[in-house]
Amino acid sequence: MWRTSHYYRRDMLVSELETPALLIDLNVMEANLSRVAAYARNHDLRLRPHTKTHKSTAVGKLQLASGAAGLTVAKVGEAEVMIGAQPPELLVAYPVIGRSKLDRLMEVAPKTKLTVALDNLFCAQQLAEAARRARVDVGVLAEVDVGLGRVGVQPGEQLVQLAISIDRLPRLKLEGIAFYPGHIKSNDEQGERDLKSLSALVQSILADFKRAGIELKIVSGGSTPALFHSHEVEGVNEIRPGTYIYNDMNTVMSGGCGLEDCAASIMATVVSTAKTGQMIIDGGSKTFSSDRLNLSSEVTFGRLKEAPEAQFTKMNEEHGYVDIRRAQREFQIGDRVNVIPNHVCVAVNLHENVYGVRNGEVEQV
Repeated sequence: MWRTSHYYRRDMLVSELETPALLIDLNVMEANLSRVAAYARNHDLRLRPHTKTHKSTAVGKLQLASGAAGLTVAKVGEAEVMIGAQPPELLVAYPVIGRSKLDRLMEVAPKTKLTVALDNLFCAQQLAEAARRARVDVGVLAEVDVGLGRVGVQPGEQLVQLAISIDRLPRLKLEGIAFYPGHIKSNDEQGERDLKSLSALVQSILADFKRAGIELKIVSGGSTPALFHSHEVEGVNEIRPGTYIYNDMNTVMSGGCGLEDCAASIMATVVSTAKTGQMIIDGGSKTFSSDRLNLSSEVTFGRLKEAPEAQFTKMNEEHGYVDIRRAQREFQIGDRVNVIPNHVCVAVNLHENVYGVRNGEVEQV
């Protein structure tokens, strides 16, 4: 959202769109925006949402208008796009390495308050040198691993020393720390235990910095699955959820939202019913994410709104295989179905156009 489509016109009906088409229910999206903004406000949490899910300056502007302090991106290219939303703050939640990328990022820096999250001195030194060349100042969040095992130094002395080293570099300002609790994928009893462990760990980290005499302005964490429990992690004052804007089946499975909160679906057309008990839709691995459903042994690539009992079990590049033996209705060639994807972020990345729809009409592209 929102770009020009070669076959879109004003007052177009959803039924007139070519398939496959990625649809965003604007009523649901707006409700998601309001709910998360209210949660952050009520719990005194800075909201700096990740834009990797929607990749849209128009949606970024809506997030800012609803109270977000700034926006988060994962790549330099995303930063170059999202500056169009005019965010007062922009966080690159990914280490940026290489002169070409850094020089491009420095062109963004004068247009907003730029912050970069990183977990090593090599990256920090390159960032400082690029900032020196561009004569700009850049904020930094020291990244700590709190359990996912992806990026981030270990808590304790390693993290404190990284922070000290960052703050000594010219043109860089240590703003705080960042972490991503992506290992917490559910809101059940195990998820509650993981949240308590995370809260204890964050408190221990903050105690380390207090002993070292280092002030942390920002303690940035949060993810969509555990979004509405972020306030239970003592010491966190900023959250960076991304998927919440649209939601998907993985978020539903985590307990982070309900089916009614899923704004995104992919509309597809039934193109074959040649095999008994199966239909083929005109969307495969080039349309849907290949991610399996989290917390489930079921092999499925999305949920059909029109037939939840059907199983979307297999994909080729342009073909989706749907087992309809347990479906409570029949399907004919030409019928259209709407599929909630397992992982909406990847699905959005696969589509050239996204259609904002309301009450059967296309409002925005």
